[in-house]
Amino acid sequence: MAAKHGLQAYQVVEAAATLADREGLERVTLAGVAAALGVRSPSLYSHVEGLAGLRRALALEAAARLGSTLAGAMRDRDGLDALRALCHAYRGFAAEHRGLYATLLTTPTQEDDEELFAAFAAPVPAIAAVLEGLGVADADLIPVVRTLRSALHGFVTLEASRGFGMPGDLDGSFAVLVDVVIAGIVSRT
Repeated sequence: MAAKHGLQAYQVVEAAATLADREGLERVTLAGVAAALGVRSPSLYSHVEGLAGLRRALALEAAARLGSTLAGAMRDRDGLDALRALCHAYRGFAAEHRGLYATLLTTPTQEDDEELFAAFAAPVPAIAAVLEGLGVADADLIPVVRTLRSALHGFVTLEASRGFGMPGDLDGSFAVLVDVVIAGIVSRT
């Protein structure tokens, strides 16, 4: 395989993201990404520091894309409408980008990786602003954000792994989850 001249870091990340979403994060290898790009694996090392560096780059990409998706969903909305839009956008992102979503499951501490920590935390101020607009107290913002993420993550993870064995409409079930979480949030105000 001949080296592909002019290979850019974003192309490596995009090829890895496509592979992750199509085949699962656990199937992403340097050899697989190199093959998708028509290069040999050593060509990737000028763009990523091995598989760990590739996974980190994917996590940064995933955080940016999820943040953009959530911000877009909440744009020009407020209150309950913004919160509902955020919930549905989160589910949509997880369904469309299963591999990228998987990179978001382990959140680094600020001490471990400041850049990655900041990327993961980037959507929180906009979410907090919506929650504040609903009357959530400052002291409750982080616990409520964590609760919201936990509920959404639980649903999308079960959905992705076909963990809902009982018959019934999953969209309807998700709507119930959103209603219950929002009712819980509103009850704390």
